[in-house]
Parts: sequence; C-alpha cells; structure tokens
Amino acid sequence: MNLFKPIVRRWQAEAGYKQVLTLALPLILSTAAWSLQHFIDRMFLAWYSTEAIAAAMPAGLLNFTFMSLFIGTASYVSTFIAQYYGARQEKMFGRVLWQGIYIALIGGLFLLGLIPFAGQVFRFAGHQGLVLEYEIIYFKYLCLGAFPAIAASALSGFYSGRGHTLPLMWINVIATIVNIVFDYLLIFGHAGFPEMGMKGAAIATVLSAVVSFLCYAVLIFRPKYNRMSGTLHNWRFDRELFGRLIRFGFPNGVQFFLDIAGFTTFLLLLGRLGTIQLAATNVAFNINNLAFMPMTGFSIAVSVLVGQYLGQERPDLAKRSAYSCFHVAFIYMGLMIAAFLLIPEIFIKPFIYRADAATYREMSHTVMTLLRFVAVYSLFDTFNIIFSGAIKGAGDTRFVMYMLLILSVCVLIIPSYIVIVILHGNLLVGWTCATIYICALGLAFFLRFLGGKWQTMRVIEIPTPKIPSSFPETPTPDL
Repeated sequence: MNLFKPIVRRWQAEAGYKQVLTLALPLILSTAAWSLQHFIDRMFLAWYSTEAIAAAMPAGLLNFTFMSLFIGTASYVSTFIAQYYGARQEKMFGRVLWQGIYIALIGGLFLLGLIPFAGQVFRFAGHQGLVLEYEIIYFKYLCLGAFPAIAASALSGFYSGRGHTLPLMWINVIATIVNIVFDYLLIFGHAGFPEMGMKGAAIATVLSAVVSFLCYAVLIFRPKYNRMSGTLHNWRFDRELFGRLIRFGFPNGVQFFLDIAGFTTFLLLLGRLGTIQLAATNVAFNINNLAFMPMTGFSIAVSVLVGQYLGQERPDLAKRSAYSCFHVAFIYMGLMIAAFLLIPEIFIKPFIYRADAATYREMSHTVMTLLRFVAVYSLFDTFNIIFSGAIKGAGDTRFVMYMLLILSVCVLIIPSYIVIVILHGNLLVGWTCATIYICALGLAFFLRFLGGKWQTMRVIEIPTPKIPSSFPETPTPDL
C-alpha cells in the first residue's frame, strides 16, 4: 500500500497526474483523430495502388514541410495565451490571435507560389513514372489548402492556451469524419462521385482543413469572446506584438520545419531504393504515427501548463507538471511499443491486404523489421516530445531550433545521403541513421530541461511594478 501513496499524492497534487490528464486527454483524442485520419487516408491509397501509397508520404511531407514553418509560428499563439492566462491578462487574447491569422495569410500565399515548382522538385529527387505523377498532383492540391490549415492552428491556441481543450477535440473529430468520408467517396468514386484517386485524397484533406478553420472561427468570434478578449475588434495589425510572436514563434516554426524537412529528405533518399522499399517505409511511419500523434497531445499539454505556471511566477509547479506529463506519456508509449513488437500484424494488414501474394509477403516482412526500429527510437521520442514541449512553453525556442538544425543535418541527412546514395546501402542502414537521430534529440532536450535555464524565460511583457505614492490620496488643503 505504501508503494502507491506517492502515486496517489502525485495524482491529487497541483500539477499532478489528474491535472495533466484532464488537460491532455481531449488533446490526445484530438491528435489521435488526426492520426486516424492520416492512417485511413494512407490505407485507402494503399488499396488504390502501390504507386499511390508510395507517392503519398513524400508529397504530403514535402507540402507539410513548407507549411510547418508557418504552422509552428502561428501555433505559438497558444504559448502566448497560456502565459497571458496565467498573468490574468485576458484582454490580450484577441490581439495575439489576429497576429497568428496574419502569419497564416503570409503562409498561404507562400504555398501557392510553390505550385509551379512541384514537378522540378520530385524529378530532382529521382522519382519516375506514375509515382512522380501522383506526387505532383497531391502536392499541388494540398498547397491550395494551406491558409485554412495554418489559420486553424493559430485559432486553436485560444482554447489550448487557456486549458479548455474539449472544443479542440470535437473540432478535430468533425474534421476527421469529413476527411474520411470524402476520401472514400473521391478516391474510389462512390455515391455518384467521380473516381479521382490521388486528387480525391488531396481534395478531401483540403476540405477537412476548411471545415476545421470555419468551426474555430464560428466559435471564437462570438460576441461572448469578443467582449471578454476582443477576438473581433482587436483585428488590427500590432507591429510590436507581431514582432514578439515572430521572435519566439518563428524559431518554433523553423524547428518544426527542420524536423519535417529532415524526414522528408530521408524519404526522398529512400525513394531511390525502389517502390516496395519506399512503400514499406511509408507504412511503417504511418503505423508509428498511431503512437506519435497522440503524444503530441501530451506535448501541447505540457507547453500549456508550463506557460500558465510561469505566467503565475511558479516555476516549481511548471517543473512538476513536466515530469507528471512525462510519467504518463512514458507508460502510454511503453504500451504502444509492446503492441508493435508482439502483435505487428494488426497494424500491417489494413495497408496491404489487397496486395498480390508476392508483394504482401515482401511488404509484410519489411514493415515488421522496420517496426523494430520504431520500437527502439520511440522510447527516446518520449523524451524528445515532452521535454522539448516543456522548454518551448517557457520560450526556449531558439535552443530547440539550433539543436534540430545541427542534429538533422549532421546525424540524419548527411549520413543518410552517404550510406544510401554514395555507398549504395540498403533500407536498414538508412533506418539506423533515423533511429540514432531521434535518440540524440531525446537526450539533448532532456539535458536542456535539467539545466533549468527555461525557468527564467517569459514570452509576454513583464508588468512594470507600480510604486505607491508617498502622498496622501486626498490631500487636505491648508486652511
């Protein structure tokens, strides 16, 4: 019984397990819905053709690589609102939200400008034939939906920053249902819709982003929130606040960009090994997303809690909340790893059950081998996700950016290029590079967290203390 007393105390304490789970569970379900959306999207494309699933992840990741620069910057609205919430400065919420929307406008225009260059990029990567054709189609259509996706990530900060996470869950569930339904209708051509294949999958994704953005807009721009936080009438561009959001949020966007860019480059390099190898990698990464995406719910939760407690000037509780989140996330990831190792067929079969016998055997064996790599690096990914989220919640985004830049280039991209392109290594050698990279990230962010510098950081204005007047409030005139 004594063994459970510390757990019970930690459950009930402020910044303990109960508070973490209350905040994180809707976020976990929200990101799990997004993960399910991508899982089914890729599953339908795998049913459609081997070339479609081989093309989906490189094209989707390349699009998301560029979008991530703006999503990471705009979504940092959440940290600003968390710290303003802790400091009881609710009137600042609307002003911050609108600066995030302006970032989304810039990002949407930038992605539209990339459409003419899609073919050149994938040809440069060495992809050919139907895979190349599908990649170009998928990338172009996804770029058309960049603005609503980025804007939705900014608007979501209004709820996540305040710790009100249930609306995020329901909006993501609605968006996921829209995506899955239109995936089924447009990829295969059901219910009178034309069979559109890759184009249909991309259109379904864009529709999902539009629905998500509209849901947030309808909820947040209501008179109730406009009166409380100026969500409508504070629409003007605020140069100082926009600059501060860029100062702290842009490194977060660059970090996001570098992380996705590293894996996109890795996938493009693996595409040189053949369609089966690329398809198997896509399947393994999509299975990994079932564990990874819910973990981002924990990451958002720890960023919010750290931001709120630092806004209250309670770094002790910020630290406790980070460890509480890590404990729960570590248990969850351990269960997922056990499932990957003990019952991998459950995850693999939905992707390849329509493949011919020879392809089924080769793909199944390859993916099963790759899931062992996933099991190894997933434990370190828990350190990566939780402790990078904690220090970003304080504003330590530059360290995260620089560390990702160094490790992505020196541990993932350059070694992968050498072993795959120059030395003509196989798939397993490439995956070894990816595993070492994720393990190095996890250790780096954990050591940074232990250093404690983040506890003195803030992204909001520090209120100037008022000096009480030495004169009486109502002086009595001399008579």
